[in-house]
Amino acid sequence: MTAVPDKTQLATSSDRVADVAARARAASRLLAKLSNGRRNEALLAIGDAIDAARDAILDANRRDCAAAQPAVASGKLSSAMFKRMQVSERGIQEMSTRVRDVTRLPDPLGRRLAATELDDGLVLYKESCPLGVIGFIFESRPDVIPQAASLTLKSGNAVILKGGSEAANTNEAIVTVWRECLQKLSDVPADSVQLLHSRADVMELLSLSNDVDLIVPRGSREMVEFIMQNSRIPVLGHGEGICHVYVDRAADLDQAVKITVDSKAQYPAVCNAAETLLVHQEVAAQFLPVAAAKLKEAGVELRGCPKTIALLKGMDVIPATEEDWATEYSDLILSIKVVANEEQAIAHINRYGSRHTDTIVTEDSEAARQFMDEVDAAGVFQNASTRFADGFRYGFGAEIGISNSKLHARGPVGLEGLTSYKYKLFGQGHTVAEYASGLKQFKHRSLDPSKPD
Repeated sequence: MTAVPDKTQLATSSDRVADVAARARAASRLLAKLSNGRRNEALLAIGDAIDAARDAILDANRRDCAAAQPAVASGKLSSAMFKRMQVSERGIQEMSTRVRDVTRLPDPLGRRLAATELDDGLVLYKESCPLGVIGFIFESRPDVIPQAASLTLKSGNAVILKGGSEAANTNEAIVTVWRECLQKLSDVPADSVQLLHSRADVMELLSLSNDVDLIVPRGSREMVEFIMQNSRIPVLGHGEGICHVYVDRAADLDQAVKITVDSKAQYPAVCNAAETLLVHQEVAAQFLPVAAAKLKEAGVELRGCPKTIALLKGMDVIPATEEDWATEYSDLILSIKVVANEEQAIAHINRYGSRHTDTIVTEDSEAARQFMDEVDAAGVFQNASTRFADGFRYGFGAEIGISNSKLHARGPVGLEGLTSYKYKLFGQGHTVAEYASGLKQFKHRSLDPSKPD
């Protein structure tokens, strides 16, 4: 019988990261044996605990925000990052709600994905299983902790968290609530959620390929690229979110204005906010003045190509540079370009985009089909805001991050992206020699994996 690891308090800065990872590995093996019902019970208890700790979390966040003000004033911390680190009463309610929502998702473990009868009495099954230990490195946003921790617990994985120093008190408050709740559950290891403290901890974590199975970074492009270049552990992440809205010549222009403003201004500090607006030249003169006025009302700074500037005289449009097309502003800034046709819009997106999310506004189904087939992105939408690119909005319950790659997982990563699979082969004394000699032949007959053995 495997012993339950000691339910220690939060890891301290003096703890060796290798020891933290070893405890996480032991915890992950215990989590993988828990029933789906038990994992759900733990998540429901944690949701209640987060609600009960509202005042403590808000107090910790106030301390972080106060400490960050000088950095914001000096420009060392961007206004976008400062906004991301703020937590409200409503935000805490959303944290607990998202934790509970994960319990409603199907059990991702032990799903039989395929079944093959290799020969009489020799059957191969492919079944889903946890990845093991996830290293989750993020900047600014304490609200991602419940998302990451709930998804990892539900999928039978342990998680080692490292947040930005700007929100250290808030991060510690949330993780403390989580661990103290688990300490009350005798069979759910508290070491399945652990928090690191320093950049040095991150560097050590990136070297622990024996005990860490996946690194998920959420933050700036520079941070993600650094992690990818400095670890042999597989990394699942995206460098930036340069998302586009393309207004086609067959667009409903009233709808296009709404979608553009929502994509840019509803919450500009996140990776699924639009950074560039592309407009077909046939509708630019009619669309741009109306859209620009609404964007200006929302406080958006506009940067445009020469054609855009000519159409928006007197609206204080800044000339766009080549750098603007490749910039994730994460702020109330939008670059605008008038294009000759859909092909030019697609070419622009495929050159400057980050393969995150791009949307076309059009009533032409053929134009929409071409856009969705040819734009190389994890999410391609028609007549919908780019802000819908989110695990919660997709019905995943939550997300651990966004992947712009095409391997393992793509787009918002929920439970399925935190599982792998194993092959289980059941035989009756079968040996390879019998097949190598020709005495026996393989059948390789596909079976219905949903049917019982």
